[in-house]
Amino acid sequence: MTQVTAKAGRKEWIALFVLLLPLLLVSMDVSVLYFAVPFISEEISPTSTEQLWIFDIYGFVLAGMLITMGWLGDRIGRRKLLLIGTVAFGAASVAAAYASSPLMLIIARGVLGIGGAVLTPATAGLIRNMFHDEKQRQTAVAIWTGGLAGGIGLGPVMSGLLLEHFWWGSVFLVNLPFMALLLILAPLLVPESKDPGAGRFDWVSSLLSLAAILPIIYGIKEWAANGADGVVIGAIAFGAAVGVLFVLRQRRPDPMIDLALMSRREINGPVFTKMIAMFCLVGMSAFTSQYLQSVYGMRPLVAGLWSLLPSAGVSVTTPIVTILLKKGVHRSLLVSVGYLIGVAAFAVLTLATPDSGFWVVLLSAGLLAGGLVIVMTLATELLVGSAPPQRASVAAATLETGAQLGGALGLAVMGSIAGAVYRDEVAENLPAGLPDAASSAVEQTLGGAVAVSGQLPGKLGDTVLAAAREAFASGVHTTAYVCMALLAFGAVFASIYLRKVNVRPDAVNPDLIPDQPVQHAEPVRVR
Repeated sequence: MTQVTAKAGRKEWIALFVLLLPLLLVSMDVSVLYFAVPFISEEISPTSTEQLWIFDIYGFVLAGMLITMGWLGDRIGRRKLLLIGTVAFGAASVAAAYASSPLMLIIARGVLGIGGAVLTPATAGLIRNMFHDEKQRQTAVAIWTGGLAGGIGLGPVMSGLLLEHFWWGSVFLVNLPFMALLLILAPLLVPESKDPGAGRFDWVSSLLSLAAILPIIYGIKEWAANGADGVVIGAIAFGAAVGVLFVLRQRRPDPMIDLALMSRREINGPVFTKMIAMFCLVGMSAFTSQYLQSVYGMRPLVAGLWSLLPSAGVSVTTPIVTILLKKGVHRSLLVSVGYLIGVAAFAVLTLATPDSGFWVVLLSAGLLAGGLVIVMTLATELLVGSAPPQRASVAAATLETGAQLGGALGLAVMGSIAGAVYRDEVAENLPAGLPDAASSAVEQTLGGAVAVSGQLPGKLGDTVLAAAREAFASGVHTTAYVCMALLAFGAVFASIYLRKVNVRPDAVNPDLIPDQPVQHAEPVRVR
């Protein structure tokens, strides 16, 4: 039988844009509640703890279920699971929009997380099985990564626009038209694909993966918010111990994750590469929004609109990388360049002060987005292109789980460092005679300082606010130096570890129907 390289046609490219619909919504739901908090608080009156869970449960469940849902998609069919996830995501969106109590909203957000965990690896797995030509897959993965990053940026803006005209539940109902469109178009345009050799569903591994990831991410987020205590350390230790049990479980026949596959550098290299990028990107994103709102005094919607500007960096770097790849430039070199652009971004951020124009922060954010999207796109393309097609979803799920952990670590570590610097510096520069309650609020957060300064008489309020803003800038500068060092290490790591990694183009028989396993010119043994 003659083996030829199959190229995607018009139908596959249209299907790719159909697959962007769930991806945009999943990533938007990470950030869509940012501006809705005051409205939710007024309507259903959650406690501070309940409010935290409303925010965090989505990301917790999303991260904890990614591996399970990736494996399930490989087993029962990625398109079938995509449609199931779409229905679950739509139903949970309705439940969240009309939640009448904090508990109901928390549960609905948890189900949204399950739906998101279905949709993300399913779309990546389908792309792997739709685009077998290496150059076409590079472009497809770049579009996929841009959709994922773009959704996170669009979330606050969409939220702000809806809240200007509708009630807070509208930020969830906006999902429904897109979900309906996906249910109509996916069966017509997206081909089914699965691993016909997948074994029985391993409920034990599924529960172990969830029990390992949830407490680790919870501990990391709590560490960032309130510092380390016995509960936080215990949660992280428990998650790590369960993670060891999960790995041991994978040594049995027919595992959920093939340890031999994950030990290959073309798999674990991209996971670590994207984890570093997400550590710095997510770790600094909160500081950017705080700079715009609390240092430069922008309203949330105005800050959200300005925060779209850095996406111009992505629109510039992505096509350049695609051209360089087609000219034969090795991915390891381009990943290193992406990391170094990130280093330059943080160098620019160290120039931002309360007196500098906000363009300094936006320039830094644009460089960071442009550089690290290069890294994340190539990491995704390298892993998706190297993973056997029949295990594409679980490989993509492993990549995204690593990215979630990297982002959570970035928030915790960067938040802790910046908070420590802020508290030390602001305490030294507060004017004498400030009431203890006011001093305590100012020393906690910049937001607290903004609130207190508005209640103090004229010059005293200005002095307190200026001291807080200077301290906040110092904290951000310190974290920028940390990220500069980490991204420089990432550049060296990529140039050495990824240098020998190459994506092997698929050689497939064009007569194969979609449900059949893809044939490789050089078969990869998967156990």
